[in-house]
Amino acid sequence: MKIAYILNTYPQPSHSFIRREMQALERLGFVIDRIAMRTPDAALVDAGDRDEAARTHYVLGRGAVALLRDLAAEAWRTPRSMAAALALAWRCGGRSEAGRLRHLIYLAEAAHVVRRCAGSGAAHLHAHFGTNAATVAMLAHEMGGPPYSFTVHGPEEFDAPRALSLAPKIERAAFTTAVSSYGRSQLSRLVDHTVWPRIKVVHCGIEPARFADPAPMPEGSLRLVAIGRFVEQKGQMMLVPALQEALEETPDIHLTLIGDGPLRGVIADAITAAGLGDHVTLTGWLDEAGVRTALGASHGLVMPSFAEGLPMVVMEAMAAARPVIATYIAGTPELVENGKTGWLVPAGDASALAQAMVRMAQTPPSDLAHMGSDARARVLERHDVDTEAAKLADHIRRQ
Repeated sequence: MKIAYILNTYPQPSHSFIRREMQALERLGFVIDRIAMRTPDAALVDAGDRDEAARTHYVLGRGAVALLRDLAAEAWRTPRSMAAALALAWRCGGRSEAGRLRHLIYLAEAAHVVRRCAGSGAAHLHAHFGTNAATVAMLAHEMGGPPYSFTVHGPEEFDAPRALSLAPKIERAAFTTAVSSYGRSQLSRLVDHTVWPRIKVVHCGIEPARFADPAPMPEGSLRLVAIGRFVEQKGQMMLVPALQEALEETPDIHLTLIGDGPLRGVIADAITAAGLGDHVTLTGWLDEAGVRTALGASHGLVMPSFAEGLPMVVMEAMAAARPVIATYIAGTPELVENGKTGWLVPAGDASALAQAMVRMAQTPPSDLAHMGSDARARVLERHDVDTEAAKLADHIRRQ
């Protein structure tokens, strides 16, 4: 079966789970046309991402004139469907901060998607995130294109469901997938209960083979890793006062911050101002092998997020047999079991985060290794990418 993945900016360093999902579907026999609106906005350090970029068709790269031709051609071919799609885009644009003009651009992008799918034989569209990629998929279907589905991750979609026209997208979709039961509950709030059976849970997945031989738990003082884009919702700024407080009780803790983003300079300045330069390393983005190496050299992951869906970095740390310190938000408690596979703390509580660091530092390496083993077993049971992709494949085939 041939399908198309509809994406916004792809690939991105933090979206490797999309690549893994598509590759797992391809192992199941699907042929996938990768259609993204925009080229990557960050340097691609991972070879897998560079390969994906070479395989991806970029809609906006065609230029405005070509997209307008596609729009005119579809309006001529199916005027009623185009009128319905135009009315839908106009309504969605009226609710959105992006505005109606942007949604008319989405309409032109959708027209191109329809024509490309007609030429390639793609029988289904699947989008990731409930933002503009899902809008393009919905408009493409409205103007006569293939049925569509989309995966909602959160937290952005949960923050602005009306502005994103999330309810109409769910109602028109063949099905919608959430990455956690928490996510499914939030989507169910938006639509009538008769739509609930079409809201599925399909977890993001990891490739167990890439974590086949976890490094042994290191000896020595506590080494923590935090991984993520440096933005407000990831909460990395909380690590500065938390680490300061933890060092008062456990003076030799080292934290490695992997990632980059708008707040990098602010975070670096805060580390310097707090006198934590000897205790924190900023690496920038690393490729997947580099992340696995950093996890293997650590005792555990710390994730201080204020808002999440269900973080891939937690899954990867657990697959590497490392316990996790995480905030008690969204879908995270579905994976991290407090006191068994890690520690859960209230979001925004630097003292609670500090005390969790101290508890991890005071836990013997053998006990940390046992927690890591439990974490690994749990994530492999719940988040094997081939198992989860098979669920998605079944939903697509049944629509």
